[in-house]
Amino acid sequence: MKFQRTRIDGAWLLDLERRGDERGFFARTYCAEEFAAHGMQTAFPQMNTNFSALRGTLRGLHYQKGADAEAKLVRCIAGRAFEMVLDLRPQSPTYKQWQSFTLDPVERRLLYLPPGCAHGFLALEDNTEITYLVSRPYAPGTEGGVRFDDPAFGFEWPMPITTVSDKDRAWPNFAG
Repeated sequence: MKFQRTRIDGAWLLDLERRGDERGFFARTYCAEEFAAHGMQTAFPQMNTNFSALRGTLRGLHYQKGADAEAKLVRCIAGRAFEMVLDLRPQSPTYKQWQSFTLDPVERRLLYLPPGCAHGFLALEDNTEITYLVSRPYAPGTEGGVRFDDPAFGFEWPMPITTVSDKDRAWPNFAG
């Protein structure tokens, strides 16, 4: 794997190192030893998938608080996803900064998010699906969220957002 630092402290964009022939290719998408060498979480007890039928569907931005904060390893396996990462760690040098990435099954990039970052994605195509490993089991009582249009951050989305859950519309303005 090729590890690329992002502007968000502790977040990484990973490119596969493909070994291929006429049959196709082989590549690792996870290696605990390499992740540890880059200061990343190495235990992922849960894997989630998220499917959006229609382009313009937004999911997030979500995060877990306190001891339940999750590291995530995200990959788009169908369609195209516009991933948004927001650093909500007060001690971080990139606190309250955001960065976006486009993930798709052609490039097969992965995005690693450290604990304490909020994450959301916008489906850029119909039938977009992402999968992601998480470093902690889901704890509903510690979930938090940031609204996609919160004026505190000035998020820039590449297309109109057409579908958002009531829950994601209801997050209050950021007060941190």
